[in-house]
Amino acid sequence: MISFNVPPFVGKEKEYIIKAIENKKICGDGEFTKKCNQWFLKKIGSKILLTTSGTDALEMAAILSEIEPGDEVIMPSYTFSSTANAFILRGAKLVFVDIRPDTMNIDESLIESAITDKTKAIVPVHYAGISCEMDRIMDIANRYHLKVIEDAAQGVMSKYKGRYLGTIGDFGCYSFHETKNYSMGEGGGIIIKYPKIYERGEIIREKGTDRSRFLRGQVDKYTWVDMGSSYLPSDINAAHLYAQLEVAEEINNDRLKSWNLYYENLKDVKQIDLPTVPESCEHNAHMFYIKVKDINERTNLIKFLKEKEITTVFHYIPLHSAPAGIKYGRFNGEDKYTTKESERLLRLPMYYGLKEEDILKVCGEIKNFYKI
Repeated sequence: MISFNVPPFVGKEKEYIIKAIENKKICGDGEFTKKCNQWFLKKIGSKILLTTSGTDALEMAAILSEIEPGDEVIMPSYTFSSTANAFILRGAKLVFVDIRPDTMNIDESLIESAITDKTKAIVPVHYAGISCEMDRIMDIANRYHLKVIEDAAQGVMSKYKGRYLGTIGDFGCYSFHETKNYSMGEGGGIIIKYPKIYERGEIIREKGTDRSRFLRGQVDKYTWVDMGSSYLPSDINAAHLYAQLEVAEEINNDRLKSWNLYYENLKDVKQIDLPTVPESCEHNAHMFYIKVKDINERTNLIKFLKEKEITTVFHYIPLHSAPAGIKYGRFNGEDKYTTKESERLLRLPMYYGLKEEDILKVCGEIKNFYKI
């Protein structure tokens, strides 16, 4: 059986977890949390606050953006529910915008027409680790004085014009779920552009207290100073993540090798479309997908591959067509591509350590399905 996903494991996770336990400090902000923080600062040039999930990173970004009831937030409908939940929990109305069929990202040319006097933020989602057109999005945001919250859950190590995803907007939100390129089981992180807001982020993450300042010796006691929640992950989780960050380039290169092998072996199959990577983007091979004719063909292909012991999956059902999406949002303009393209997309097995012979088998069976 060729699994769709296998959580990354590089070998030192157990050693580091045991060390975290032996340190007798398994709550947050221990040795390995600090090591992860240092890695991100050195690698991407920005501080990170680790969180208990990518969802929590988005919720923190919504609080820090001061989203209030009645505000509107623009985002694609083709995304996970967490992207939307973070803002409806603050009382916002969601305004969904159509996607580009080439990257499955929000169509930057349609954002401006969705802006009203209630608009507070734009949430670009970097699908498959391939960047949205951030120059255009940032220009729109600057002209209309809007916050930009990058949902870079799939985008760790990816770049747009040389800049790491998550570092371009006001906030960048990562996921370290077991399905992501780098994993702590359940976990995430938030990048905060401005130092003053970063300080507030520390407080919100620590149940609304200034405990982080106390631990640094900046205050002689800590107390409740703001709203907040328990968004800080255990140092055990951070230990698991740090083992992978140490070999982040190796993981990235391994995934890119698999991605390229898929592409080379499927590029001549005329019945399918392959992912598009714009010249401005350096992606992280988070996923490899194909697009087939329609939903019926996709269903048949999934069944065919399952019979060959190959697990493949489709992805998001557009949020605007879901019960909660209808309740909390509206689709601005025409749904020209979101639904149609979502019904064509099929994700192939992709993970660190995926064997070359397994990739070739997947490609071979897809060709057999189309009788090539």
